[in-house]
Amino acid sequence: MDVAGLLDLYRQKGLKIATAESCTGGLVAASLTAVAGSSDVFERGWVTYSNQAKSESLGVPPEIIVDKGAVSTEVAEAMARGALRRSQADVAVSITGVAGPGGGSAEKPVGLVFIGLARKDGWSQVERCLFSGDRDGVRAQSVTRALAHLATAILEP
Repeated sequence: MDVAGLLDLYRQKGLKIATAESCTGGLVAASLTAVAGSSDVFERGWVTYSNQAKSESLGVPPEIIVDKGAVSTEVAEAMARGALRRSQADVAVSITGVAGPGGGSAEKPVGLVFIGLARKDGWSQVERCLFSGDRDGVRAQSVTRALAHLATAILEP
């Protein structure tokens, strides 16, 4: 589904989207807002690149970041839930990962990305992805996957 189709799906259901991004630096929000008329679906977005920003802007508990790392299932879920709490959106998507070329480790290699989703009804999920390629490639694949997840988020029971 293309971005215009995704926005139409949300529009038909009267739902709004929020984004909380780290390694993609706002690319999901940019993809959504590149479509004319997206303002009736896209509610707001955050780029929370630093750990401090994740805590201050989205309410991610600092102890989760310390215990699990900024690139983790737990942080991705907390980012998505925080975006919901701090917006008027019905669905939030979050992305945290290691885009590279540096910053990777044996446990968290370059290309490791977690994409979180949360809905106002309490449903949530996080996908662990391991993308290949350079920084631009990892970021592009993350955006594509996040947009696909936004579609499934409102088709799930």
